[in-house]
Amino acid sequence: MQRKAYVPGVAALLAALLTGCTGGSGPTGDVTDSKPGGSGTSTPAARPGKYRTLPEPCRQLDRSTLDKMLPGIGQLPEGDQRDKAYEGAATVTYDTDRRVGCHWKDDGTDATHRLLIDFERVVSYDNAVSDDTEADQVFASKMLAAHLPEPVPTGTSSPSSSSSQSPSPSSSSSPSSSSADAGKEDAGKEKAGKASGDASSSPSDDAAPSADLQPRALEGLGDAAFLDDQLSASASAGGRRTVTVVFRTSNVIVTIEYEQQPGPASEVPDSKEMQDRAQELARKLAGTLGE
Repeated sequence: MQRKAYVPGVAALLAALLTGCTGGSGPTGDVTDSKPGGSGTSTPAARPGKYRTLPEPCRQLDRSTLDKMLPGIGQLPEGDQRDKAYEGAATVTYDTDRRVGCHWKDDGTDATHRLLIDFERVVSYDNAVSDDTEADQVFASKMLAAHLPEPVPTGTSSPSSSSSQSPSPSSSSSPSSSSADAGKEDAGKEKAGKASGDASSSPSDDAAPSADLQPRALEGLGDAAFLDDQLSASASAGGRRTVTVVFRTSNVIVTIEYEQQPGPASEVPDSKEMQDRAQELARKLAGTLGE
């Protein structure tokens, strides 16, 4: 699968953040022990993070939320099988004080859905670096690893704007310029389709999503947040779509992965619907952490 392009401005900003503090975490987000040695001077310890514990992840989602995101659960016969599907399965971690998670799966008649939520509590081992600053660096590394594409400027391809820049009838209707523009548009769609991993089976409007549905930074969710949306090639006609939302609140980083694998006769999973569901869940979890 072809990698998505970096956003130059965002990449530079995040790179500066990652290198701005000593004793930070590595590019994988693992916290390193960088306790300072005795320097002979007394400096006040950096402020600790807001969170000292993590919630029980498998108990964070009510049944109505799971019914919306995993409609196949409701198709199961009532009883132990359905109850077990609602309960989910805890992610195996080595330190539940630092990281916990839970995942669910349904096997519906038309599609299979998978849902994962992950909570990571970041702790700084450097007295000069606060837990929040350390968590900000971990979040930045995750955002860089997502390779968010460059945002599409709104209105740049508007017919009215292009005509205002080229008032001459001969230049605006030139066959060579029209074919060049068409070639650029087709190339852009082909590139976007390759990045999704399934350009041949995806409709053109999905291969080249609108700007508001592209992977992007999110506003108004925690202290910082971003969304990724990937369409991967699969045996089905529609492909497998995975929507990921990551946000930071103080020293806790929350990751949501929402996946839909359609059946052989099903269409491409709807990007907007999946993104809306994932963001709604993210807002609920952020509200739970804030309580």
